[in-house]
Amino acid sequence: MAADTQVLKRPVYFGSFVVTSQVFYSTAHSFALVNLKPLLPGHVLVCPNRVVPRLRDLSKDEATDLFLTVQKVGKVVERIYKADSLNIAMQDGIAAGQSVPHVHAHIIPRHFQDLPQEDQIYAMLESEDGNLGRNYLEAQHPAVVQNGARPKFPTVHPDSERKPRSEETMAEEAKWLAGCMEEEQGQEDGGKGGLWS
Repeated sequence: MAADTQVLKRPVYFGSFVVTSQVFYSTAHSFALVNLKPLLPGHVLVCPNRVVPRLRDLSKDEATDLFLTVQKVGKVVERIYKADSLNIAMQDGIAAGQSVPHVHAHIIPRHFQDLPQEDQIYAMLESEDGNLGRNYLEAQHPAVVQNGARPKFPTVHPDSERKPRSEETMAEEAKWLAGCMEEEQGQEDGGKGGLWS
């Protein structure tokens, strides 16, 4: 049976934002979702189910599940986006650039020479382009957001060109990725077991 994001019977929150339709993978303690404004194609997030701001706030079981989920989702994302490598990043706290007070890991598929400088992605994560809280707030309430305080760094696509994606677009991508995750799970366990918790 193909995975479907609608299998989830509960609303899923990324901080205070409802992201249920963006979720493409879920475990007992974690979920993966497509990004509202990906920095590069295939940029996804993995979060614990419980909304906590810092990595230190997770239980041992939650932290273990989070990183095993990052590993599993990263493997699939790297394969389906035909990436050469991945950036896996976490901004743990406001001073580190975290813009949504909910632990989350960024998984970003990378290709050789996809950016002028290989490590430019870190500047992008810390820039206004990577400000997920602002991006979600802008998508829901564009008039509320004024000039941000985060520094602006050069990106492949300036923020003015990176418009928030529609719920429908993100739901379609989530459904496609859910099918890819289901396929991967089937290959790993010989078709036994389910993908959704």
